[in-house]
Amino acid sequence: MRIFLRHFQLLGLLLLVAVGATAGPKPGAADSPLGGQWRGSLKVPSGAWEMVITIVPLSNGTLYATLDVPKQKISRMPVKIELKGSDVTMRIEEAASKFVGKLAADGKRISGTWTQPALTGPLVLERTTGTVINAATFKPALPYREEEVVVPNKVAKLRLTGTLTMPQGKGPFPAVVLISDSGPQDRNVAVDNYRMFHILADYLTRRGVAVLRYDDRGVGKSTGNYKQATTADLVSDAQAAMGFLRAHYKINKTQVGMVGHGEGANVALLAAADRNAPDYVVSLAGYGLSGPEVLKRQQVEIMRLIGANTQQVTSALQLHEQMLGIIRQTPNNDLARAKVAAMLRMSNADIDFTMVQARAYQLTSPWYRYFIDFDPQTKLNQVKCPVLALNGAADLLVAANKNLPTLQKGLKASGNRRVQIHKLTGVNHWFQSSATDWPLVNGQVQPTFSPKALALIHGWVAQHSTLPPAAPDAKAPVLAKPKLKAASKSTGGVATQDKRAAR
Repeated sequence: MRIFLRHFQLLGLLLLVAVGATAGPKPGAADSPLGGQWRGSLKVPSGAWEMVITIVPLSNGTLYATLDVPKQKISRMPVKIELKGSDVTMRIEEAASKFVGKLAADGKRISGTWTQPALTGPLVLERTTGTVINAATFKPALPYREEEVVVPNKVAKLRLTGTLTMPQGKGPFPAVVLISDSGPQDRNVAVDNYRMFHILADYLTRRGVAVLRYDDRGVGKSTGNYKQATTADLVSDAQAAMGFLRAHYKINKTQVGMVGHGEGANVALLAAADRNAPDYVVSLAGYGLSGPEVLKRQQVEIMRLIGANTQQVTSALQLHEQMLGIIRQTPNNDLARAKVAAMLRMSNADIDFTMVQARAYQLTSPWYRYFIDFDPQTKLNQVKCPVLALNGAADLLVAANKNLPTLQKGLKASGNRRVQIHKLTGVNHWFQSSATDWPLVNGQVQPTFSPKALALIHGWVAQHSTLPPAAPDAKAPVLAKPKLKAASKSTGGVATQDKRAAR
């Protein structure tokens, strides 16, 4: 998935549909009897799949849950959970799947039935001995200054709250704005124990770059309504953040760039096509294909991962095209939702009603209506500033082989020679390197930002600012590497990228 995401975090149809990764607020969720990791074996015609459900009670009273199926290379797929008494319902809407079971009196087992397209079978989930992994609470003194700031967006009449990290010294410093992928995300882009933007901000600030990262509109301490926002609206947020940095007395206003991830990369590129452009851009998993093409490719990839056959994929794509036509031709949302819901029920009579309603609303959201007509190529030739584009070869959401060449072609169409692209081997959508390269933290394998990607990003900022150039062997600080067996390879290329596979 924010993988999906987040995410992602782009909508697919039929088997790939955007859902929230948390259940609604529940009093006492922090003490939920479901917190922890659950494992079980699901019998399938080809053998058996190990199913791993991780449930984390969050401090805000919600439950965050994900599904891992190593044999299918599915990792961190969002799960919605309901607990009523001892009755447990888990919905994995990206895979059109559901698990209904009963929690044992001792809290160690959930017995029930797993249902997905063309398969229904018993499943027993047992709590593993380990508890939910929490990030280390020890915080050493930072070699830079960190403060919470409020960024006014006068155009949208809202306030973005974020964190500004500033290197030690008098300055003025080069600076970057971090822009998140699609879906409402906090300033750290937190997915489990992996905080993508926190890691990136820390790395850059330790090396002399000021960094501003912010909660998306309507998230955390930021005001506004994310559900009503389109990609174009998010550009104004990024521009407001850039303006905030350029007005700061410790920032070199001629060396302010944007680093965007996923949709955030395209937000940065749209801003770069504007008159008030950033001084440079770093695109992380940005897409060069049109919105509909991105959705189509994501849907195909996810359906293949969950075991769909060729006929199922073809049928889903046909439904996808029909729904796009309905949405484009029906500006009235109520009418469009009714038509979309009817099509979904016709395609699958057993589909859950609440799932149908959720899909219909998501497919007619302002963001989705904007995205199905979005083509980055119409603006890329207007980008004049330096652009570094990085995509991971293991990214299942934004395929590097398809998107990097189209990004490069569009950016260079008007003669921009300051464009570099890199496809990073073993790196997924969340810019995590292969699991074999992850460090140990408190005895647990901890996902980390690709050291090569970090070095490339810092090098690009240094090249287009007054920073000293990056050392040839610049790497992210890592702890001792564990020697993982082959089993770890099942998630090494996917990691948490399915957190928000759809918006």
